[in-house]
Amino acid sequence: MTRLARIFLAGAAALTLAGTASAHAIWLERDNAGPVRIYLDEIAPKEKEEDQTHRLKTSVVFTADPARPAALIRKEQDRHFVASVADKGDVRLRNDQVFAPWTDGGVRHGNIFYARAGRNDTAPKLDFELVPVESGGRQFTLLLRGKPVANAAVSVFSPQRVETKLTTDAAGRVTVPATEKGRYIIEASANEERAAKSFGEDVARLVHVTTLSYVES
Repeated sequence: MTRLARIFLAGAAALTLAGTASAHAIWLERDNAGPVRIYLDEIAPKEKEEDQTHRLKTSVVFTADPARPAALIRKEQDRHFVASVADKGDVRLRNDQVFAPWTDGGVRHGNIFYARAGRNDTAPKLDFELVPVESGGRQFTLLLRGKPVANAAVSVFSPQRVETKLTTDAAGRVTVPATEKGRYIIEASANEERAAKSFGEDVARLVHVTTLSYVES
């Protein structure tokens, strides 16, 4: 749990987790149809932090079918994993084995991370996902188990990793401005009051964190 994150409640104020001040996320980077790079860190780090890359080894990376995940290879030099994916379509990731459960305000929390690279597919395949309204577009709907999440805090990171904070509308939609060419990363979080298992433990609240990355040309 060291350096785990300030997570934003969907439609509410920020929830600070166990004595930390940095927000971690998992995100994917892919160039054309090449291999997928997987990172776990602050998207726009303010200082060099402890390497958490080993926590990515339990990630499930897939295109069409999560039951057929891609194999992962750790790249030590640049603190990331790589997955070779044959499909040229959008790539997704799910990992519920990143940080162990913790207690905050008397409530036991579990964490689930999601990530997506690409904005062609307009149908969700993750429990918590930013989905393009139109293929290749810049308007997205934030969905939790298929339902729009209204008034949720969304962070948009430009190719220069400059952060812009937006909020989803009543329909769970947000439009991302294209201020420059290059890779954009969008991040959103939501708390779900739901009895679940995390690391084999009972939890009463799930903290979902999702990202979407794509290249604006």
